[in-house]
Amino acid sequence: MIDLPILTEIKPETKGKKVLSQTTKVYIETYGCQMNTNDSEIVGGVLQSEGFQSTQKPEEADVILLNTCAIRENAEKKIYDRLNHLKYYKKRNSHLVVGLLGCMAERLRAQLLGEKNLVDIVVGPDEYRKVPQLIESALQGNRGIAIKLSKVETYDDIVPLRTEGISAWISIMRGCDKFCTYCVVPFTRGRERSRPMSSIVEEAKNLYDSGFKEITLLGQNVDSYLDTEHNHNFADLLRATAIAVPLMRIRYTTSHPQDMSDQVIETMAEFDNICKYIHLPFQAGSNRVLELMNRTYSIERYLNRIAKIRELMPNCALTTDIISGFPTETEEDHLETMRIVEQVRFDGAFMFKYSPRENTKAWKMGDDVSDEVKTRRLNEIITLQYEIARQINETTVGTIEHVLIEGPSKRNTEVWVGRTDSNKITFFNHEDIRGYVIGDIVPVRILRTTSTTLNAELV
Repeated sequence: MIDLPILTEIKPETKGKKVLSQTTKVYIETYGCQMNTNDSEIVGGVLQSEGFQSTQKPEEADVILLNTCAIRENAEKKIYDRLNHLKYYKKRNSHLVVGLLGCMAERLRAQLLGEKNLVDIVVGPDEYRKVPQLIESALQGNRGIAIKLSKVETYDDIVPLRTEGISAWISIMRGCDKFCTYCVVPFTRGRERSRPMSSIVEEAKNLYDSGFKEITLLGQNVDSYLDTEHNHNFADLLRATAIAVPLMRIRYTTSHPQDMSDQVIETMAEFDNICKYIHLPFQAGSNRVLELMNRTYSIERYLNRIAKIRELMPNCALTTDIISGFPTETEEDHLETMRIVEQVRFDGAFMFKYSPRENTKAWKMGDDVSDEVKTRRLNEIITLQYEIARQINETTVGTIEHVLIEGPSKRNTEVWVGRTDSNKITFFNHEDIRGYVIGDIVPVRILRTTSTTLNAELV
């Protein structure tokens, strides 16, 4: 077991007094994964309960909060770039409070305070309950930090502030116990702890009653979910949720090949309202590299999970994560990854060059694959994957798919967009006379495709 670094809250640093507003407006900007999106909703719920107002316009805000990601170096660079942009708002409003939340805040901690003479508060993922008091203190001229990791915090009593009424995220657990050697998540989000199953099912029911049509159950590793009080596992949670909200689409992410059980796959196959889509990262095709990554499974185990999924759900869409250029990766290791992509034939993939993160075990291995080689290998993977995805999507031409309407396309309001059960983005011409609205599930016929989208017509 690895002891996580714990920092107690630093005493606020006084900067110069500001006037406390009774109608403080807060703007939250989110970077990174779905967990961060849900965390921003949790922060919004905490602030709303304390009387703060939410705004979608940063120019109106008294407080600007950036919910950050630390998974890759480029994710943190985006935050530093954004802080440069926020100088404009600070010049317009010298009393503006700027805060950094989330994983980057947890990773870099006190060194972020005062960054670019802008950052007033720094808050880690387990300290969101303290955001209101830190804002109140910052509005009066103090800087503050709260980054202590928790072994019990799940925010299960917080009602997230959601502004979009079609799809919603439900966090079922927090943290991660896997300690992949390249990953900072266990250090920025703490150890695994799960919410009670009853609270998750109740939240799903409330979302259905509020008009939501789709939910996604979230966790760093949903397959290790465990309601310890009642000994309910993730398959039990899937079943209970599917029964509780039979008219809602249910998705989940992310799965782990070591922990995904036959019971989970069987439960998915049993219920029509559990979407036939699985994101199952394999990261690398070489067992040697997987062992260096501490992924805790072999490629044979991974392919066994794929075979079970295909046996029970032949049309289930599969996506994955792939890291190119991990320390000591050879050309043969790279070719093994390519072979897995060819063998499994994924519907989509998130593909990245390896990015060293300080204080991880992989950091100590050195970064011995040159950027040139990483880029070439990554481009080979991307080219192969895009061609496979194009071929898979092409087989859907002429078929009927059921699409959950999300609304008009950003590029053309006469074209509407939605997602299939298999999570594929689908465009179709909007026809007012049909009488359908955002949130409806409509049948469409696929006319043409690309590697990433489907184009269709209403049936």
